Amino acid sequence: QVQVAESGGGLVQAGGSLRLSCAASRMIFSISAMGWYRQAPGKQRELVARITSGGRINYDDSVKGRFTISRDNAKNTVYLQMNSLKPEDTAVYYCKADVLTSQYWGQGTQVTVSS
Repeated sequence: QVQVAESGGGLVQAGGSLRLSCAASRMIFSISAMGWYRQAPGKQRELVARITSGGRINYDDSVKGRFTISRDNAKNTVYLQMNSLKPEDTAVYYCKADVLTSQYWGQGTQVTVSS
């Protein structure tokens, strides 16, 4: 069992930056992968960025060059640095931890980008 909790969302103007944090209840090197997903109103949840225990990273094309996922093993935390934010980035952002065949989701944090 893993609990994950997101923080760092908020309201920002277009072109601004936010950093999201996802704190896990266990050592993240024991977690297969952790990822950030987002869900805008009326849309399906989609992958934003993901990092594996081996350090492999992948991003959705829409955020490449603007968002950076990173991790701090000592703090059991994964971050999502979001720069050059656009109104279309507005969504609830969720953190997910993959442990073997199980998935653990956080409650989400709202990110709103005003134009």
